[in-house]
Amino acid sequence: MRNGGDVVVETLVSLGAETVFGVPGQHALGLFDALSRSPLRYVGNRTEVGAAFAADGHARVTGRVTPLLVSTGPGALQTLAGLQEAASASVPVLGIASQIPRAGLGGRRGGYLHELADQRASFRDVVKHTRVVRSASQIPSALAEAWEIALRAPRGPVWVEVPQDVLLGPAGVPPVSASVAVPASVPRAEVVAEAARLLDAAGRPVVLAGGGVVRASAQAELLELASKLRAPVVTTFGGKGAFPWEHPLSAQSWLEDSHTTEFLAAADVLLVVGSGLGELSSNYRTFAPRGTVVQVEADLGKLESNYPALGVHGDARLVLRGLNSLVRARAADGRAEGAVRELLDAVRERLDGQGLALERQVLADVRAAVPDGVESFWDMTILGYWAWSAWPGPMHSAQGAGGLGYAFPAAVGAAAAGGPVLAVSGDGGAMYGLAELATARQHGLAVTWLVVDDGGYGILREYMTDAFGKATGTELARPDFVALAESFGVPATLSTPESLRGDLAKALASGGPHVVVLPALLRMFAPTHLPHLEEL
Repeated sequence: MRNGGDVVVETLVSLGAETVFGVPGQHALGLFDALSRSPLRYVGNRTEVGAAFAADGHARVTGRVTPLLVSTGPGALQTLAGLQEAASASVPVLGIASQIPRAGLGGRRGGYLHELADQRASFRDVVKHTRVVRSASQIPSALAEAWEIALRAPRGPVWVEVPQDVLLGPAGVPPVSASVAVPASVPRAEVVAEAARLLDAAGRPVVLAGGGVVRASAQAELLELASKLRAPVVTTFGGKGAFPWEHPLSAQSWLEDSHTTEFLAAADVLLVVGSGLGELSSNYRTFAPRGTVVQVEADLGKLESNYPALGVHGDARLVLRGLNSLVRARAADGRAEGAVRELLDAVRERLDGQGLALERQVLADVRAAVPDGVESFWDMTILGYWAWSAWPGPMHSAQGAGGLGYAFPAAVGAAAAGGPVLAVSGDGGAMYGLAELATARQHGLAVTWLVVDDGGYGILREYMTDAFGKATGTELARPDFVALAESFGVPATLSTPESLRGDLAKALASGGPHVVVLPALLRMFAPTHLPHLEEL
């Protein structure tokens, strides 16, 4: 009998899904049984939050909506941390959860396993859109609607619930043929023209490029505009890959250094493309522009949400194309390139005075071991914080919502789209994702996990010590990560700073899961502003 579960998977296939992530549960059995009758590839995770992070990682590297299938109540609620990260980073994840039978929805009857009086309410403040379907005939339209909303700017996660009896009940819906078309957000011509006028009149234009440039695939347009304006480009932590790292106009990503903060503030026109100028990009609100800010943003709600600006609402690629057609090309006189060199020399000199040779070498060795084009995922860990500023290419981290445990499950999801993939965690963050070693092993995924073991929550240890003179609650008992990985059937290597480059390169070339453990006490470079000190 063709049932509601079949309609769900048929619709997902019709919309273009190929891989789904999730964890089964009692009320969702009809949905998971239907997977066996579909061409969808199912990657079964070990926890629902791991599945949510995996769907996030897969969506980031493919650029497509990625479905996440879970059960009711506790299973659904465990996805919230992953969906919050997807929302913060504009990642299109489609969460599909089962529900208790329709007769009990809204707490009318009570007594159902996993029952919440209003499960959907738990998700409304996290995702872009929620819906509960109440018949099989609603499923194709509800999923197509959610799919389109997930892709519409700003991209983000969506949530659809299907009651147990709808999943198991007969479906009279004909074979599904669903599709969606998401038009780009077209900017207003008069606003683009005003932005071009301001940039043409600028004596010291600077560009701050955010993740919206990458999501819009607008790298070529940004390079053209920066070259025409002779404008230095700083990339945000989420905008890595928006601009060539070694280009003479690349001021790189040292956003937590006051030299870069001042460099941005001194621009007479600062063009911000695809960034909301939030806490990290503004160096914890210490950025105070003295010139005019022009902000290009596809998310209407982020325009001027943190700083006054000329707000240009639209797709970054379309806006940059419009600007390129209007601004005048300037002669290359070397001034912008010289200003970039002075900035990076000042940052380098500051780092040189802090005794951070080990940290800089470790990050350099990780980069040297990773082939070009290999995706990397980073936890909220000291080496990850270094990577925000110093990693030269695209990278993915949980800096949107800032939760621990993101890197390895997300890398597992990315590896399901094709490996090799690198994940980097501290020992504290690694404890959140250990169960996904079983997922990587079961599916033979080419993901290498670097665990930097410093015996605790390293970045919190530094923050507390700097603020209070001592750290509390940061020191951790932890397992033998090498032995633990091997107990899952995953090869593991105990590395050293001297052997790290070779160990990582070998692991990444192994064709399957591999864990590399580096016992090391790394330090952050001294911040010019201690995050959240005013709240401590």
